Amino acid sequence: MRVNDYSIRHLEAGDVELFRDLLTVFGDAFEDSDTYSGAQPGTTYLEGLLGSEDFIALAAIQSEQVIGGLAAYVLKKFEQERSEIYIYDLAVADDQRRKGIATALIEDLKRIAAERGAYVIYVQADLADPPAIALYTKLGTREDVLHFDIEVP
Repeated sequence: MRVNDYSIRHLEAGDVELFRDLLTVFGDAFEDSDTYSGAQPGTTYLEGLLGSEDFIALAAIQSEQVIGGLAAYVLKKFEQERSEIYIYDLAVADDQRRKGIATALIEDLKRIAAERGAYVIYVQADLADPPAIALYTKLGTREDVLHFDIEVP
């Protein structure tokens, strides 16, 4: 999908290098480069992930450079034959923010979700991240829930 001076690309198995560039954007945006770039999976693993029906990666690309993107998981439900999509990460490079890129990424994800028959897209936002809360409030319905991390021994 072409928007303004950038395009949104649905990454596939052959787009591992673009996905690695997206991981760099995530690491920079979240100030956590070690997590996103310190021990990246191998090419075969990423090809499998990007080729999976259970994972969606979108990249915003401008002049052949990744300037933002999102990673989402398709969760098949057990109570009915349907699925939901969870946006795991969404980020836009600092110098590209406030240009509608995050909204365009979510709009493209909505199109993909409709094509796949998903009934909802959901995302979490940290209370300490007002820009994310403002974006998601504009696009969806807020639910106040608690999130718990359960440690694995």
